[in-house]
Amino acid sequence: NVIPVTGRSSVEGYLLSIFGGLTHMAVGENGGCITYGDKIQHKLLGNKGECIHALATIQSKIDIEIKEKSVFPRMTEVVLERTFEIDRAKKIAEEENLNVVLTDSGYGYHINSKGVDKGSGFLEALKILDVNLNDTVAIGDSETDIPLFKITKNSIAVSNSTENLKKIAKIVTTKKSGEGVLEGLDTMLSKD
Repeated sequence: NVIPVTGRSSVEGYLLSIFGGLTHMAVGENGGCITYGDKIQHKLLGNKGECIHALATIQSKIDIEIKEKSVFPRMTEVVLERTFEIDRAKKIAEEENLNVVLTDSGYGYHINSKGVDKGSGFLEALKILDVNLNDTVAIGDSETDIPLFKITKNSIAVSNSTENLKKIAKIVTTKKSGEGVLEGLDTMLSKD
């Protein structure tokens, strides 16, 4: 089973799985939504309403214009342009006791429901597939992959990954992106 676990929409990941001949499943929106099955189903783990409320609250307290990023429509999260200080927005979310987390994927800032991340979404996908977590490998490059790497015993960070992700990865490749994925998988196979 190969499951895209992405910050993009689960629909985009699902389409990739179909056209790539992978397992017909994707975890998207940084764990907020799982799209799966031959008769397309969505399992929503996040609450977009609380993310929209958080955005409005943050916008009312920051003087700079905060814009939503033009992305494929999301069912459980809000994605923002990286045009403001995310730490200030995180502080506002904490002070206002908002039930959300803000993360920086390098592509955009994401507002997700608390407790929803790539790790929790992946665990839910494994339940749907009835697959053991110990039989999995996580591959990533972003800060948003940290929760996924924390729950898997086998993890590969490609060379263009963030430093924080590299620190917790079992394998860090010398190559970037797709070539790094192949290098990491070859390294993992040679260790078995």
